[in-house]
Amino acid sequence: MRKMRILVLLLFYHYATKNAKSYRTSNPNFILIMADDLGIGDLGCYGNKTLRTHNIDKLAKGGVTFTQHIAASPLCTPSRAAFLTGRYPVRSGMAALSNIGVFLFSASSGGLPTEEITFAKLLKQKGYSTALIGKWHLGLNCNSRDDFCHHPLNHGFDYFYGLTVTSLRDCKPGEGSVFVAGVRAYLATPLQLIGITLISLEVLHYIGFLRIPRGALRYFFLISTVLFGLLLIFFYTFRYLNCFLMRNQQIIQQPLSYKNLTQRLTEEAIQFIGRNADTPFLLFLSYLQVHTALYASKDFKGKSKHGLYGDAVEEMDWSVGKILDVLEKWNLNDKTLVYFTSDQGAHVEEVSSTGEVHGGYNGIYKGGKATNWEGGIRVPGLLRWPGMVQAGVHIDEPTSNMDIFPTVVKLAGIPLPKDRIIDGHDLMPLLQGKILRSEHEFLFHYCNAYLNAVRWHPGNSESIWKAFFFTPNFDPEGSNGCYNSHVCYCYGRLVTHHNPPLLFDISRDPGEKNPLTPETEHHFYEILDIIQQAVNNHTKSLHIVSNQLSWGNILWKPWLQLCCSSIFLSCYCDHESEEKLSLPTA
Repeated sequence: MRKMRILVLLLFYHYATKNAKSYRTSNPNFILIMADDLGIGDLGCYGNKTLRTHNIDKLAKGGVTFTQHIAASPLCTPSRAAFLTGRYPVRSGMAALSNIGVFLFSASSGGLPTEEITFAKLLKQKGYSTALIGKWHLGLNCNSRDDFCHHPLNHGFDYFYGLTVTSLRDCKPGEGSVFVAGVRAYLATPLQLIGITLISLEVLHYIGFLRIPRGALRYFFLISTVLFGLLLIFFYTFRYLNCFLMRNQQIIQQPLSYKNLTQRLTEEAIQFIGRNADTPFLLFLSYLQVHTALYASKDFKGKSKHGLYGDAVEEMDWSVGKILDVLEKWNLNDKTLVYFTSDQGAHVEEVSSTGEVHGGYNGIYKGGKATNWEGGIRVPGLLRWPGMVQAGVHIDEPTSNMDIFPTVVKLAGIPLPKDRIIDGHDLMPLLQGKILRSEHEFLFHYCNAYLNAVRWHPGNSESIWKAFFFTPNFDPEGSNGCYNSHVCYCYGRLVTHHNPPLLFDISRDPGEKNPLTPETEHHFYEILDIIQQAVNNHTKSLHIVSNQLSWGNILWKPWLQLCCSSIFLSCYCDHESEEKLSLPTA
């Protein structure tokens, strides 16, 4: 009888643990955390010794650290589109043909197309609760101010709390304007020429050298004055029109207040987890930090060794710690996959109006945001899932932020879409040691819609080759940023084309300091031929799609402008503060 009882207990334990593991693996929760413009060198787990990122480092110790995790684009909008869909942004039209590669206005008509499939859309269909808290930056409306065709709720999220565009200097009084440099570059010279021409014509007419009717000159002068006035009105009203906080499809704060903003985002995330502790959920926590305008609450301001940027990083680390704490509180650790990354590398050209460096640190890597040098696309990649992914492991194989789509979808028990190319690969075989090599033999690096570089990791070699077809023009004084510009650009006089392409072996030269030559690499032309063949095959897989970042789609359209008050050019409401004041006190 005693042996029989032991056998029954063993059988019970076997089936109980089997069913528990099956439940855990078939219905896991997902918390996907994305920082904005965070440099890979800003975190302790990637070698930083002066910024305090204890909670993010704890996340790394409890799971896997990817040392060659690559953003699909070095800019916010296309990188996030790729992350959500698992596809190169050029496939969805989320890659610009102009130099403006992101959405700048809430009232523009471009955005992530409705026909694109996000991981949130698939998981929602599976019964998951889904939420996006923080930054969206993938469009809002198409034809009217209330169609919300590009809104997160139209792409699979049940709940949205955050910004539809991004945090810009123009959104925070006293921080200057991100548009001033652009206006100087694109409008200042033409306006000056127009002004000088009109004044010269007026003088020539006055002294009798020209017989152009004086009325015509005044008419042109009036038009230029009106246009200049409209430009001034735009700058004055930008904060009120474009910087607002939404809950689902309602504006709750316009203009946005930065006071305790990271804490508010954190509290929203904690409440969402608590509401869904007994059901499968997907949370995309998309921080506004550390994109400028920078901000930090009073508990963190002035506390780091790296000014306001460091304060912002350390407050974001505090927030990550709060998310990990709430998982432990609800006993969800073993049932939740947590992923942490940045949408691209640090913005090395960012300097405040007072001269303080507001960009981050990309470690040993060259370049930063808006470039496909390693500093612009090699980002933090941390993934923790206790019991399913081994802790304390480092993987130095090329992986991509596009890999999260197939990883999440497959773990949720959903087949991948068969009607489109998915460029990402499921990470679980690599994470669990079932394979030792990345499935990305080639990765294609785009600068907006232009193929900029290609990474090749041959199956029979430890080398990782990277070929550049063009590179941005860096400051001649030797800085790590682009010449005379707030960001690097993708074509024209601001880039240099290379024939043959620049070639690096980043397994031996991760800082991309020493381009190879036929003399230093005997297989130089052979390597470039194989890369070119890969480019040809990749190009054949692309199809013509509507350009969501065309000038017609990114320019401000007054009829699409959301405003929570009756005074259109001075939109104001603060339901956020009213809600906080109405909450019962403890």
